Amino acid sequence: MIEVQRLTKEYGEYSAVADISFSAAKGEIVGFLGPNGAGKTTTIRMLATYLPPTSGTAQVAGFDIIDQADEVRRRIGYLPENPPLYGEMTIEEYLTFVAEIKAVPRARVRSSVDRVVERCFLGEVRKRLCRHVSRGFRQRVGIAQAIIHEPEVIILDEPTSGLDPKQIIEIRQMIRSLGQDHTVILSTHILPEVSMVCTKVVIINRGRIVLEQGLQELTKDKPLEQVFLECVGFDEHTAAGSVAQSAV
Repeated sequence: MIEVQRLTKEYGEYSAVADISFSAAKGEIVGFLGPNGAGKTTTIRMLATYLPPTSGTAQVAGFDIIDQADEVRRRIGYLPENPPLYGEMTIEEYLTFVAEIKAVPRARVRSSVDRVVERCFLGEVRKRLCRHVSRGFRQRVGIAQAIIHEPEVIILDEPTSGLDPKQIIEIRQMIRSLGQDHTVILSTHILPEVSMVCTKVVIINRGRIVLEQGLQELTKDKPLEQVFLECVGFDEHTAAGSVAQSAV
């Protein structure tokens, strides 16, 4: 479903992402894991065709992110770290607007909005303005807009960032349910996120892929936190962040 081939993004002499390759099969939930600044968001933006690579390429559902970018966008649902909401719209109005710009057939717009409202548990707030709901609900709306056109691939960038523990649990449950019908790339630096919802792990560090393996096999002999620290190197900042997030 996703094949990344020697993807590179350079800014002058700085390589944000350097010659990376990995894959995600149909129906997999892939945890794209790495410390802050490792190159996760840059990679995600290239896969979503928001950012052109310097070299290399990737295919999403059989379409090239460079030469067939429009086809790729039709097949991807993308949730950036900060959901792109319009505060002056109600949630229902916003999702209707997104459905229309994502070319959902007019006759199916209402049913598509109803479907994602139900799936993302937004019924109680669908008539509220986007700016008047909590961050947890905003994240749910962000996921709803990502899946409203029924894409084959869903890309989530730090979907639980800034949420409280209850909201984190709710979003994790939602991601697990999405994996039943979609290929999911979950970009995060939070280790429990990956161990609780993913079937495969890809670890990136300093712009390079340092590990790609199924979660069950990977954690057969040691916990994910130990694997992660061995891959990215042990330092106080990384260790403190990992331990703090593991408590969630």
